[in-house]
Amino acid sequence: MERPGKLIAEGRDSNIYEFGHGKVLRRSRNGRSQANEAKIMQHVRARGFPTPEVFSVSDDGLDMVMARVEGRTMIDALSVQPWKMRHFARELSRLHVSLHRLDAPEWLPAAPGGSGDSLLHMDLHPLNVMLSNEGPVVLDWANASRGNPLVDVAATWVLLACAEVTGSHLETLLARVGRTYFLHAYLGAFSKIELETVLSDVVEWKRRDPHMSASEIQRMHALLERHSAN
Repeated sequence: MERPGKLIAEGRDSNIYEFGHGKVLRRSRNGRSQANEAKIMQHVRARGFPTPEVFSVSDDGLDMVMARVEGRTMIDALSVQPWKMRHFARELSRLHVSLHRLDAPEWLPAAPGGSGDSLLHMDLHPLNVMLSNEGPVVLDWANASRGNPLVDVAATWVLLACAEVTGSHLETLLARVGRTYFLHAYLGAFSKIELETVLSDVVEWKRRDPHMSASEIQRMHALLERHSAN
């Protein structure tokens, strides 16, 4: 494999490098193989769901070459176009609905929260949606699973409601107000009562994520106490 170009982005467990015209190389930093992730990306793309084209994966799975998506993340778009918050929230819900119409391959792991055959992303939030000239493109399929669509939506609910907000007091206050409005618009496409039936399983699954802070876990449990189904 040829040498990558300059570093253009850093994720939680990988770096993104330029890799020739129209391509990027994503390199795992922690030894995690991306082979299965590449496989599910090819699966959903072949069925018309918007995700980057995968060109190759190294034998050890640590390097994946895929199409470069020009645009900005939905979270960046929200920061510069807050008046379009309702539009972006509904776009996110449409992506979920569209994805969940696809049957999941049997080799995907089962998601928490009961049985189901739908394809779930399990990390589908504004930071993982690129807004390109051709429309939204979904990134980061490492948590893709097979299961109940409600679980995927509830996972996004938990992430959006409980993620850390940084900045000055005014900045965090405005961000929390905006997040509440975005969540209301996003969740409006689904049944809150049905989502509450899987919320406990999702919180239990998400609290074991090593990337979640103690304060985020505390907020997840508070969310669960407020919304647990009777």
